[in-house]
Amino acid sequence: MGGIGSGGMTNPGAMPAATPMMMMPVTVGGQAMLPSRDIVDNAVNSADHTTLVAAVKAAGLVETLKGPGPFTVFAPTNAAFDALPRGTVQTLLRPANKTQLTAVLTYHVVPGRLDFDALHRMVMQGGGRATLTTVNGQPLTVTMNGARNLLVSDASGHTARITTYDVMQSNGVIQVIDTVLLPN
Repeated sequence: MGGIGSGGMTNPGAMPAATPMMMMPVTVGGQAMLPSRDIVDNAVNSADHTTLVAAVKAAGLVETLKGPGPFTVFAPTNAAFDALPRGTVQTLLRPANKTQLTAVLTYHVVPGRLDFDALHRMVMQGGGRATLTTVNGQPLTVTMNGARNLLVSDASGHTARITTYDVMQSNGVIQVIDTVLLPN
């Protein structure tokens, strides 16, 4: 008779284990984020991420974030960008500031597919904190705030809450955050 795993019998009535591609899509910015789409194709549909999408386009990072990855993107909402000092976003979006904009955006991207469980495990193994190296080479620190809340901090002490976890993408995962993190 056929078996699964280590020789156990199959259960014809059992549901298969959920994989990221089989999970129900998460709604972000009023739209379903489909796990079959890449990071950019989902983000452009989120009404909460129009500033982030405009910044990704201005920095020339669309093709990178459409690439195979996998990437973990800590995606600030429009409200997070709005909380920056007046004029910051407009200044960053100027072509003359493309290098600085790219540094800010790549500071929100970590190689790999880090869902809540992976981040939580890293924090627990690190004695309450995990240091992630971003695509721009600078660190982010992840800590716990309660049993199921992760916080992400930059080197300057700005701390973001992850407000929507595990938005699965074909080339990674988005963790929605409420604060723009800034590299040194």
